[in-house]
Amino acid sequence: MWRLGVDTRDVTYDAGERGQMSTEGAKGQIAVICTMSCKEALIELVPEFEHESGYRVEATYGSGPELAKRISGGMRADIFVGPEEFSGPLIEEGRLVGSSRTAFAHSGAALAVKAGAPKPDISSPEKLKQALLAAKAISYSRGASGIHFLQACERLGIADAVAAKLVKPRPGEMVGPVLVRGEADIGVQQPAELLPVEGIEIIGPLPPELRQTIVYGATVFTGSTQHEGNRAFVDFLKSPAAHKVLRETGLEPA
Repeated sequence: MWRLGVDTRDVTYDAGERGQMSTEGAKGQIAVICTMSCKEALIELVPEFEHESGYRVEATYGSGPELAKRISGGMRADIFVGPEEFSGPLIEEGRLVGSSRTAFAHSGAALAVKAGAPKPDISSPEKLKQALLAAKAISYSRGASGIHFLQACERLGIADAVAAKLVKPRPGEMVGPVLVRGEADIGVQQPAELLPVEGIEIIGPLPPELRQTIVYGATVFTGSTQHEGNRAFVDFLKSPAAHKVLRETGLEPA
């Protein structure tokens, strides 16, 4: 059963505040940059890790595309937590250490509607195609789920039709609020990003024939000196205690 964490800490910063997030902080401090899809899980896991390990974690959350852009521009930390769609290019740029990447969870794209709205049948590729063509407006992100959704639409031969119906979330916003406002009939994002939004209902994942796995990993930044702390944090993400929280917040342990 999914449930939500409650964010009681001020852990989100803009580029100006965190643009030079340094690996040279106080001993025992680990700087983590994390995509929004893992935020609910880390809100619960970070305090547990800090209590058990004695390390302090400073976390920054944001959308995958925006964080990747900032990291490419020089934003630094000790660990990047996010899908391989974003860590891969950063490894190629030399910003992250490829050999350090450790998968700890996976997810996939899911569809949702406003609470109380009719739920279209998306159980097969053909029925999904019909539902998307019948929708007046569709909202999806530029993140991993949006990438996979558009690839599914290409396979269905309706990529252009769906793109013409796109209602983009506002800057810094998830897809869910777009549905709540009634601006889109169908929204597509990962369960972990849809679950925190009140007023929507998740229909389910893409049909098996179109489904792709989004793999989440923890990858060390090039130049990080928190070797022991980094390893302790990554090991904790793969622990039984972390598995329980991951499942409850919409992710599946790897």
